[in-house]
Amino acid sequence: MRVVLTGMGGALGTLVARALEADPEVEALFGLDVEPPRRHLERAEFHRVDPRDTDRATALIETFAPTVLVHLGVYEPYARTDPPRAMMRTASGTIAALEGAVRGGALESVVLRSGIEVYGRGPATPTRPDEGTAPDPTCPFGESLLHAERVARDGAARAGATAALVRLAPVVGPHFPTPLGRLLRLPAVPVPITGGRPFCVVHQDDAAAALVAAVSRRPDGPVNVVGRGAVTALEAVRIGGGVPLFTWGPGWRIAAATTEVAGAPLPDHVVELLTRGRLADGSRAHEVLGVVPTHSTVQVVGHLHEWADRWFGPGRQATA
Repeated sequence: MRVVLTGMGGALGTLVARALEADPEVEALFGLDVEPPRRHLERAEFHRVDPRDTDRATALIETFAPTVLVHLGVYEPYARTDPPRAMMRTASGTIAALEGAVRGGALESVVLRSGIEVYGRGPATPTRPDEGTAPDPTCPFGESLLHAERVARDGAARAGATAALVRLAPVVGPHFPTPLGRLLRLPAVPVPITGGRPFCVVHQDDAAAALVAAVSRRPDGPVNVVGRGAVTALEAVRIGGGVPLFTWGPGWRIAAATTEVAGAPLPDHVVELLTRGRLADGSRAHEVLGVVPTHSTVQVVGHLHEWADRWFGPGRQATA
């Protein structure tokens, strides 16, 4: 396999890159991102490219002529960048990655990092949607993910390749940059006055394992990857020993302003998770990918608080 890995510089991309380097079936590994990988890589060739530079990204990928495209260049708002740049980088980078891979002429498989946010949390949305549920996002991040899925499907179809749409639960873990993880590590966390509805997460290692499995198994279509079990917002705060700040209605705008000052911006998709919940049926993951998450949602949330204190105040950068 000749593998292009977009988003190689992120925490998840670095985990996937290290696993692919260890795979003897991977002949060559080529990565792109806005920043370099977080760990030393032995065999990978890395290029620092902003996904918005579509001409350069497309040309580099076309020249490499991958047989497999692993597209992790999906930017969650307030994870590594602000919402406008996250959405633009995701859209531009996805188009460039698929165009370059198709033009290379050797593409056999696409693996896309998507998320269960694509299902939305509308009135008619099942509480625990499976892969047969039609996507209907109700937040900007979900819409961005769905656009990436459509581009990936279309590009794969043009090349006669498979397209694995790996729909991850919110990825959380120590030193992993996500707005949900930063929020839950605050000493006081806004939660709905009702306590919130259940949501699930997936540990960063389990997410990486699922993506690597998709590279070797080459499934075609969506597959949900979620940690077993669920928690509510109130339960998640109590697991970490934090103080719940009960919030409702317009109070969420005040909460967002407050948490941003504390180093944990609160984007729409996280408010939606806290207030409406976010679950998905992950029972097909073992059948499709041959792996299942080893960490439960409760374990992942608990693990957030085991490595550092939780205060992110003015003048101090969150290191997640």
